[in-house]
Amino acid sequence: MTIAEVAKAFAELCKSGDHEAAGARFWAEDVVSREAMDGPMAEVRGKAAVKAKGDWWYDNHEVHSVETEGPFIHGDQFALRFAMDVTAKQTGQRIQMAEIGLYTVADGKVVEERFFY
Repeated sequence: MTIAEVAKAFAELCKSGDHEAAGARFWAEDVVSREAMDGPMAEVRGKAAVKAKGDWWYDNHEVHSVETEGPFIHGDQFALRFAMDVTAKQTGQRIQMAEIGLYTVADGKVVEERFFY
């Protein structure tokens, strides 16, 4: 698949609310996920570890809505903009978040995802 085809298919899955399917289909086995924070999930390596990071996030947040814009493509990368309305289950605090996901693609797979917020 071309970068445009990967970006479009990945974005469509996210837009339909199926972020897990986007990862399952497009993450490389050795994918790296980087967050804009310190801590144990700041950098996670490997498809299973990145899935576990996502599972933790969904287990700890009630998701009210997610809007996805994009993809915005440049070279071997594409970006998506996410607008989220979530409640942190531990605190009950409702949060509106904006985040950019930057994805690097090689051989039809996402080899790195990097989040900006």
